[in-house]
Amino acid sequence: MNKQQNVLIIGAGLCGSLLALRLGQRGYNVTVYEMRPDLRKVDISAGRSINLAFSDRGNKAMKLVGLEDKVKALCIPMNGRMIHDKGGYTFLSNYSGRDYEYINSISREDLNALLLNEAEKHDHVTIHFNKKCQSVDFENTTAIFKDYKTNNEFVEDADIIIATDGAGSSMRKSYYLGKKFLFSFSQYYLTHGYKELSILPTKTGDYKTYKNALHIWPRGAFMLIALPNLDGSFTVTLFLSYDEGKYNFNNLNSPEIVNEFFEKEFPDALAIMPNLTDDFFKNPTSPLGTVKCSPWHYKGNTLLMGDAAHAIVPFYGQGMNASFEDVVEFDKVLETHKNPISESDWETIFKTYENSRKKDTDAIADLAIDNFHEMKEHTANPIFQKKRKLEMALEKYFPEDYSSKYALVTFNEDIGYREAMLKGRAQDKAILNMLADGDITTDIDMTKENLKSVLENIKTETEAILEDDRIAGLK
Repeated sequence: MNKQQNVLIIGAGLCGSLLALRLGQRGYNVTVYEMRPDLRKVDISAGRSINLAFSDRGNKAMKLVGLEDKVKALCIPMNGRMIHDKGGYTFLSNYSGRDYEYINSISREDLNALLLNEAEKHDHVTIHFNKKCQSVDFENTTAIFKDYKTNNEFVEDADIIIATDGAGSSMRKSYYLGKKFLFSFSQYYLTHGYKELSILPTKTGDYKTYKNALHIWPRGAFMLIALPNLDGSFTVTLFLSYDEGKYNFNNLNSPEIVNEFFEKEFPDALAIMPNLTDDFFKNPTSPLGTVKCSPWHYKGNTLLMGDAAHAIVPFYGQGMNASFEDVVEFDKVLETHKNPISESDWETIFKTYENSRKKDTDAIADLAIDNFHEMKEHTANPIFQKKRKLEMALEKYFPEDYSSKYALVTFNEDIGYREAMLKGRAQDKAILNMLADGDITTDIDMTKENLKSVLENIKTETEAILEDDRIAGLK
């Protein structure tokens, strides 16, 4: 191991702390600077973070660093979506027909704290808090930081700099402003924002509604979701337009109108949220944006990773999982190079990593926006529900031969997001077209024998759509 090379990581969030841990395990000298206070000592959530859905791609990273069991202890399994209609009726739509496939609710704070603790067990990993990166000199691999406690600025030098400082990345801004190479950048915001709310536990610490599900109140133009926490509470998130529709974030400006809105749209949620208006006016309304950019690296000096390279909206539950998978894929490339690594080697490593990774992060960004519309509209649509019923049966009886788009993305960690997207979209199109045309139906006994021919028809139609996509250059 080459312990002489110094790696500077900007940002000690989930991606940065995992990367620090893995590079520490590999023997690098790692210094991490984080602009926020240490979340293990100060509560910094303040309603700004959406609960996390931890799944197979994220767990692949935990296996890599030997933390699978410790992370599992922080998880609450969610087997499916619990759909709530306006009348208060519910039904559970499982994520998979295979009962061993499910996602997990996990606390961002608890997971981040675990990764920080594990990273700091390595003598050559040092993490500093309350120090904001002002800019990066990517030619000379130095960064300017401001100490929030002293207000002093200082310069940090390193052999390489990796920025994991989120959607507002200082290094990505330095790339953009530097104009020393061809850097492309796009930022796209949904017209909707989000506000975090809560369902508190009962006086005895129990859950007020079903624990092992991701709860959704789909209402077409907006929705409410809720994820369980270990303490018996639920983290609730309202996704709503800023200025469109009868109710929006701009006109929900009094306790009376907030209660009126929830009484009309989410009465069963309101009944277990006596703290609604307190949460609503205490917590901020935050935007939902997608960031794409390229290149992620400059020579062998600097690299963007995680949300700094590819921020996405949260509707596939893959933001954290994608960032964790970044570390896994980066580690695979590192494994192919022997130490000591030269500057030219780092350039090859960064280039190889981006070439293999970017197509997949672009794909999950697009899928997350697709799922936004699916969750708020399509989950309550009868033809969508028929499709899900059929897919659950196919996954149950033909577990090796069929996976829905959701399962391909969420539970098939050995295929890339782009491959999962292309195949999943083709399957969706095939099934919806065949249901609409009457070529297949859910009005049959869902037995293995009856479903054999249905599966073959879906496979044939899916392959035809994929072939059309290949001809059109979408492969």
